[in-house]
Amino acid sequence: MTSLPILELQNVFILSGVPEHTFVEPVEYTRLLVALRTSGRSLVIEGPSGIGKTTSVIKAITDAGLADRVLTLSARKSEDIAFIRDLPRQLPLGTVVIDDFHRLDNASKKELADLMKTLADEGAAHSKVIVLGIPNAGQSLISFGKDLANRIEIIQFEANPEHKISELITKGELALNVSLNIKEEIVSAAQGSFYIAQMLAYHTCIRSNVLKTAVEPAITAESYESIKTHVMAVLARSFHDTAIAFARGTKLRREGRAPYLHLLYWLSQSKSWSINVDREADRHPEQRGSVSQVVSKGFLADLIRSSDDIQRVLHFESTSNTLVAQDPQFVFYIRNLLISS
Repeated sequence: MTSLPILELQNVFILSGVPEHTFVEPVEYTRLLVALRTSGRSLVIEGPSGIGKTTSVIKAITDAGLADRVLTLSARKSEDIAFIRDLPRQLPLGTVVIDDFHRLDNASKKELADLMKTLADEGAAHSKVIVLGIPNAGQSLISFGKDLANRIEIIQFEANPEHKISELITKGELALNVSLNIKEEIVSAAQGSFYIAQMLAYHTCIRSNVLKTAVEPAITAESYESIKTHVMAVLARSFHDTAIAFARGTKLRREGRAPYLHLLYWLSQSKSWSINVDREADRHPEQRGSVSQVVSKGFLADLIRSSDDIQRVLHFESTSNTLVAQDPQFVFYIRNLLISS
C-alpha cells in the first residue's frame, strides 16, 4: 500500500500565500487563461476579497507560460505607486500585476488606461498589464477612456458556488487523511469565499489536534458553533476595535452613530462584500435621511480616511458611493458579531 506524503496543516489549509494542495479553479479560470495568452490584451480582474482573484492570477500566469518575467505591484505600497506611474516609460514590461488598483489616484488610473490602450492597438507581445481591484474596477478604468472597453478583458470574480468550496475542503481532507465532520457547515458559512473556507477548516483541524497528515484515517469531532466561537475570539483581536470605531462614526451623539452602524450591518449581509450606499438607503427609508447625510457631507469618506485601521478593511468609492470590505475575515467577523448582537 502506498503511503501518503506527510504534509503539515499550515501548508494544506493556508491562511496566507498561494495554496498548493487546496487550489481550486474558479468558474472564470478558463476565460482568465485565454485572456492571458492573447497578445496585447490587458486584464482587469474585479470582485470582492477572499474569492481567489490573486491566487487564480498567479496560477494562471504559470499555466500560460508567462511566469519567467512577472512584476507584482500594490497600490497599498507607497514605493510601488511611483513605479506604477512610470510604467508607460518602462516598456517592454513583461507581465505586470497591479493589486488594489482602486487605491490609485485618478491621474495614475488614467495613465494605466492609456497604457492598456496602446498595448492593445500594437498587439504587444512583450507587455501585459493585469489589474486587480474591487467590484466595478473595470468600469472605473473605462471612465478614463471610453474606447478602452473593447481593448481589455474585464473578468468579474463573484462568490464561488458551494460545489467549488466543497472541492477545496475535499482536497484538504485527502491531503491530511482526515474527514471534517462539519464540512457542510463550513461550506455554507464560507458564503463563496475560498479564504473563509480555508480559515474555518484550518481552525477545525487545530481544535482537533490534526497538525499534519494522519497515518490512519481520522475524523474530527467538533461542533460548528465551537469553531465559530474560537474563530471569532481570534478575529476579535484584530477587528473588534476597528468595527467599534467605524460604528461610532465621527460624532459622539447617539443619533450621529446610527448611520455607520446601519452601513456596517448592511455590508455584513451583502453576498458580494460590497454595497451601493444609495441603493441600500432607498431599501431602508427609515434610515435613508441619516445615511444620505453622512455620505453627501463627506463624513463617511472622512471617517475611513482618518484611520489606517479602517482603511485596511474598508474602502469607499465616492464616484459610485460604493462601500467595499477589503478583508474577508472582517466580513466574517462583523456578520457573525452583528447577527448575534
